[in-house]
Amino acid sequence: MAAGSPRIARICLTGAESTGKTVLAAKLAAHFGGVVMPEFGREFAEMHGTDFRPDDMVAIAMGHRAALKAIEAQAPALIIEDTDIVTTTAWARMLFERDKALIAQLKRLPATAGLYLLFDADVPFVADGTRMFEGEARRRFQMVLQAEMRERRIDPVHIEGDFPAREQAAMVTCERWLDVWRRRMN
Repeated sequence: MAAGSPRIARICLTGAESTGKTVLAAKLAAHFGGVVMPEFGREFAEMHGTDFRPDDMVAIAMGHRAALKAIEAQAPALIIEDTDIVTTTAWARMLFERDKALIAQLKRLPATAGLYLLFDADVPFVADGTRMFEGEARRRFQMVLQAEMRERRIDPVHIEGDFPAREQAAMVTCERWLDVWRRRMN
């Protein structure tokens, strides 16, 4: 169940790095009249670098929550999250898998979306200075993320193929989900 205001529709785009989430988040928000919650982990990495420590994962989670609350205060009809606590927890599992206390702390933070779109790592990786998981690490991250989603009982819709196919699948999926969500709210 999504946390936060039940009157705000929430869709989260998640998956490995360099799979089109950020670009598609903006397109979905524009098409459906929503607000994008930017990927806070990327903003953090751009400001502080990618030599992460365990407490950075907590800072990213808390920063994301604070930014999300600021967006919620504006009461938009739709929030498109470019990743969320589920993704941050998967990152922590990849980087600090032996830090059980850290992972348990992150797992206590609720998932926020009603619909999760899980982007497959089947498109070429493009380095940009903040992306870390290439090749086998990218595939492993995808598996860790899927495991985290299963543990949280999240059943995502898989988005795959080239970028036009991803956009079409995401648009159709979001349209259908939003129709159902709106009927439930009325």
